[in-house]
Amino acid sequence: MRGAILLLLAASLHAETYYFTIAGLGGEAEYDQRFTGWAKDLDKALHQIEPNAKIKTLYGAEATKTNIEVYFREIAKKAQADDSLVLMLIGHGTNDEFDYKFNLPGPDLTASELAQMLDKLPLHEAVINMTSASGGSLQALQKPRRVVVTATKAGSEKNATVFARYWIEGMRDPAADSDKNETVTALELFRYAEDKTAKFYETQKRLATEHALLEDAGKGEGVKNPSTENGEGLTAGRFAILHIGATATQSRDPQKLALLKQKENLEAAIDELKYRKASMAVSEYRQQLQGYLLELAKLQKELDK
Repeated sequence: MRGAILLLLAASLHAETYYFTIAGLGGEAEYDQRFTGWAKDLDKALHQIEPNAKIKTLYGAEATKTNIEVYFREIAKKAQADDSLVLMLIGHGTNDEFDYKFNLPGPDLTASELAQMLDKLPLHEAVINMTSASGGSLQALQKPRRVVVTATKAGSEKNATVFARYWIEGMRDPAADSDKNETVTALELFRYAEDKTAKFYETQKRLATEHALLEDAGKGEGVKNPSTENGEGLTAGRFAILHIGATATQSRDPQKLALLKQKENLEAAIDELKYRKASMAVSEYRQQLQGYLLELAKLQKELDK
């Protein structure tokens, strides 16, 4: 058991996270300013919280399809299988009967083109599409074990979205870390931003024109409430977006980085075990869980030194 656990954890010891934020066209000065401002806010927050990460932000005239393609090629050359990409799209999207398009200076980027770029990368991916009509990109982007979040449930929801505002807020708000383990996952941030977005429309007494979805099984239409019942959220629940508090400090300490990565992967293994509990014998489940928990306790002891 111990050997199997250590083998499972070893792969992520030197993993990197690439944060790639793109703010597209606003169409009007107000939206151009808003989208650029959100991109800058994200960039600043990431440099403060994850200073050792690979952070790339494009906005304004630099946010072109060509520059996006160039950076994806750079990632493809450098990334390893255990690295992660957090791709965040801000701005306006459109959807017709053929494909979703992300509005950019010059040629727009379609969901199909973006999916082709992502498929060439060797790493784990979370695609956070916070644009209008983003629900129209889900079918093209979904892939097993790829986390896809859309601000809207369909391409027909075409009004400007506020989901990005609350996604960024969640990166700064300790409350987003709902299980208080100092690692904010894609699932936790999705739930935080989705709840805040819904409350925004309730407070403003407005009809909601956006309904965020999450899909990470690679075969669904996306759901508002990921759970074991609908088979969504397992990958997102173990996809670390941010480290905060003591975990952030540890992640900047080279001597503890490997231990932290082991802890994250072990917690993911426990989550997956719980997900499979109903299909397992009780004795087998308890034996595996006990082994994981013993390893977790040892890792935590080392991290606490």
